Amino acid sequence: RDYYLERRYPAFGNLVPRDVASRAAKERCDAGYGINKTGEAVYLDFAAAIMRYGAEEAHVKGLKNPSDAEVKALGEKVVEAKYGNLFQMYEKITASNPYKEPMMIYPAVHYTMGGLWVDYNLMTTVPGCFALGEANFSDHGANRLGASALMQGLADGYFVAPYTVGEFLSKDIRTGKISTDSPEFEAAEQVVRERTEKFINNNGTKSVDFFHKRLGKIMWNEVGMARSEKGLKQAITDIQALREEFYADVRVLGSANGMNPELDKAGRVADLIELGELMAKDALERNESCGGHFREEYQSPEGEALRDDENFAFVSAWEYTGVPAEANLHREELTFENVELKTRSYK
Repeated sequence: RDYYLERRYPAFGNLVPRDVASRAAKERCDAGYGINKTGEAVYLDFAAAIMRYGAEEAHVKGLKNPSDAEVKALGEKVVEAKYGNLFQMYEKITASNPYKEPMMIYPAVHYTMGGLWVDYNLMTTVPGCFALGEANFSDHGANRLGASALMQGLADGYFVAPYTVGEFLSKDIRTGKISTDSPEFEAAEQVVRERTEKFINNNGTKSVDFFHKRLGKIMWNEVGMARSEKGLKQAITDIQALREEFYADVRVLGSANGMNPELDKAGRVADLIELGELMAKDALERNESCGGHFREEYQSPEGEALRDDENFAFVSAWEYTGVPAEANLHREELTFENVELKTRSYK
């Protein structure tokens, strides 16, 4: 067995951040060392952790010279308390007992590090429209750590929004009836109505899921854990072609006059197409490797990320103009007063 994280990062081992661990797993699989029928998996071995937890528990309980079996039993109880639900789910899916056999894992997309631009009060560029938690960009930067999404939801929802939203509303002693008689409302309503009618009346042949899966494959292959200039340009081209095909050939069942999950899904996939192209455009513009953004052209001989703080120490805030290809970039420079900006090293 090759404990590749411990080998590559002896100071941190398997405690490196998820972007580092994910790329390392992908590298091993791409190099031909993957397991499973597809070769797209590595082992997650809890054996050492179980024994370590067991030894700690034995010490706490004051056990003298416990046997390996006793230490293992104590360790399994600790792991069960921490990860029991995940282990149970894994065993149901794979019919393999993770307490006895290493788990087979592979990185997967599950989170977008970014979101709507908000100001200090968590308000978007639309006055009165606030974005909280995972919907905004504020806390993660180029990467995220475990549970930081929970932290952001708690911080925004408990510590910030009750005060900032209240302060915004306090400017009116009593908010009267909000009129919809405005050019902006009528224009927005017209756009939504036209898109809804187009989805419902479109005589397409392919389901929303068909296009969703194709978009996911493009993003996974070209805008995933490792990106390249060639791949990102290809992704933009493919997404633009997919957009045209989506609106021309998608089929949405049901009507627009009641609850319609397929219509809702179509709208979400339409938005994801816009987001996907913008993500690829942003990744193409950022000629460095930083956090979860890894460009193959910008890495050290050892395969580690090469940042360019001189040219890219800024937040990319993209202004939507109706077409992702024509989005305007606003750079928000990053300044550090209490810490020194340095490249991470987990060696």
